[in-house]
Amino acid sequence: MNSITQSGKKEKNKKYLSEAKKDMISGYLYIAPFFVIFAVIGLYPALFSTVLAFQKWNGFSPATFVGLDNFKVVLNDPLFWKSVYNTIVMGLMGTAPQLVIGIILAFLLNQAFLRFKNFFRVTIFMPYITSMVAVALIFSVLFSNHETSLANYVLGLFGFDPVNWGTSEWGTKIAISIMVFWRWVGYNTIIYLAGIQSIPNDLYEAATIDGANKFQQLRYITMPMLKPFILLTVFFSTVGALQLFSEPTVFLGTSAFTRDEAMTVVMYLYRDAFKLQSFGTASATAVILLVIIATFATINTLLTSGYGRGKRRAAK
Repeated sequence: MNSITQSGKKEKNKKYLSEAKKDMISGYLYIAPFFVIFAVIGLYPALFSTVLAFQKWNGFSPATFVGLDNFKVVLNDPLFWKSVYNTIVMGLMGTAPQLVIGIILAFLLNQAFLRFKNFFRVTIFMPYITSMVAVALIFSVLFSNHETSLANYVLGLFGFDPVNWGTSEWGTKIAISIMVFWRWVGYNTIIYLAGIQSIPNDLYEAATIDGANKFQQLRYITMPMLKPFILLTVFFSTVGALQLFSEPTVFLGTSAFTRDEAMTVVMYLYRDAFKLQSFGTASATAVILLVIIATFATINTLLTSGYGRGKRRAAK
């Protein structure tokens, strides 16, 4: 009798294990497409680019191992450092204001007295989903070199001379930075708005009873509670700013890769790879850019992570 019972239990255990294995296999099969696609179009190119950074290759002839020569060529090129400078400057000019303005807009969109909230939310988010071709056409008209362009007309109202936005050093940087700001401020605003709506209303009601005004509520309640969302937007904004490519390319057109007023690191990389057929130096530039992004992202994360803690101490 005992042997029959034990054999029955073994059969049930085998059946259970087989069902568990089936569930496990089916789960892996469901998620397998993502990992396959990621390995093909993400992981393999990244690893291949890292290996290619130590070789000389023009895309046709066999690759030749050159050690650190590609890195030396890139780091000794003044145009590369000019592209790093342009990237950082335009990143700060286009990204830092949008984070601050995004928090302010999100705070205003969450106020009870504001009417047509859905309309304003959609309107603010529209630039993010607008085609880059349309954006390029709009800003090419707004920042035309002609004296009658809207940007030069506004400058003329304040007594300033017209600016050649497409050819001058700072004119090009300012125009591209405004384009970046206009396109991404709505995206950050929606993220901050979602964060604000997750904050309990009891905190604001208690602050109102204690006599805190709107600015004090924003400073001592909203900002510390938005810390995770600020960390997220700072990280993504830092990475996006250091990978700036589309905006200067569509704004300057075909001359983007022949001038250095708005040459970014990614544009420098693209020029080496697809204009000069120097895939080795392009891959070395990609590795250097990865180090720069990791450094800036770490610094921004450390600075931002201490922000909310400092505000809470000030509130106490």
